[in-house]
Amino acid sequence: MRRYWVPVMLTSEIAEPDCPPVRVKILGERLLAFRDTQGRVGLIDEFCAHRGVSLFLGRNEEGGIRCSYHGWKYDVTGQCTELPSVPHLACRMKVKSYPCIERGDVLWAYMGAPEKQPAPPEVEWCLLPPSHRYVTKRYQETGWLQAMEGGIDTTHASWVHRFELERDPMHRHAKANKYIKADRNAVFDLEESPHGLTIFGRRKGDENSHYWRITQWICPWFTLIPPFGEHALGGHVWVPIDDESCWAWSVNFLPDRPLPDEELNAMKEGQGIHVKYIPGTFFPQANPRNDWLIDRRAQKENRSFSGVEGFSIQDASLQESMGPIQNYANEHLVATDKPIAMVRKMLVDAVRAVEKGEDPPAVDAASQRVRAASVLLDKVVKGPEWAQEALSDSLAKPVYSV
Repeated sequence: MRRYWVPVMLTSEIAEPDCPPVRVKILGERLLAFRDTQGRVGLIDEFCAHRGVSLFLGRNEEGGIRCSYHGWKYDVTGQCTELPSVPHLACRMKVKSYPCIERGDVLWAYMGAPEKQPAPPEVEWCLLPPSHRYVTKRYQETGWLQAMEGGIDTTHASWVHRFELERDPMHRHAKANKYIKADRNAVFDLEESPHGLTIFGRRKGDENSHYWRITQWICPWFTLIPPFGEHALGGHVWVPIDDESCWAWSVNFLPDRPLPDEELNAMKEGQGIHVKYIPGTFFPQANPRNDWLIDRRAQKENRSFSGVEGFSIQDASLQESMGPIQNYANEHLVATDKPIAMVRKMLVDAVRAVEKGEDPPAVDAASQRVRAASVLLDKVVKGPEWAQEALSDSLAKPVYSV
């Protein structure tokens, strides 16, 4: 994971020069993010090199973070620039820091070996004007893999989301809804590629057609959701905080135009793949401590299949119900779990490759320029064969959506 640019936080969390610093825990490390007087962004160790005080309690001023205990001051590179009691030692004092970039309304950090630093990420939504995308994050109380596996599980939409598809502003009136609800057992083809894995889920379409949902998994943590009708495209990023929790990022975007006001307002209200928060936090209102606000009457009246409201919280509730780290030894995978089994294998292979000094998939930013699709094809046409032409150089092609 340290071979990639890591999504750390929304740039809006440190929007202004000399604004309050923000504590960050990512990949198990406790760090501090801040924007200095010149507008530069720093991501440094949270704790002062002197006595270990949290720099969160410090002052963001005059080009750096000054510790409130004894006045030691650090710039965005982690270098101590002022040490009042023994000034000549300042040049020898430094705390850990990571290079950062701002792209797609997200602050990214590179936490790996400097000589291995890749080009900045090129997933499509990162490259668009701000008006064309909407990005949020939420805290999830599971390991990142457990969350991400829900993102590549195409068949669950036929069950847990089935009653909301026609009501949700980012899904309603899409022809795809009919096929997803009618055929609950997709048949899968999988295709390894430089970016990771392309997942072809086939359902029954009309009399002489199949409905194909083509999902992209970009190693190690990106997913791109097949689109619904004319609605905004979607995607997720699943980033570890530590072994038992993660940030679940949700993104909607349109490649060729700004998001329509109706959909953007719905996203801001926590609809679609976004959530309603506990005010002032990134913690969802519906969470394990209140049983995800499950509504048994809505479940009984077929207004909600699981009784939980909202696409993202429906997914999170099921994933969090497994516990922070699922006991894989008790699983019984079946044919519809082929994508999950393949991604697990590919992650293990990637770890072994890195151990040998090789590159994992999708380190080359150009390989990330892929797009999900949904399409009706004649029964004699196979999804992977269609995609070879239709989705090659896919960011230059039209959006394929049903």
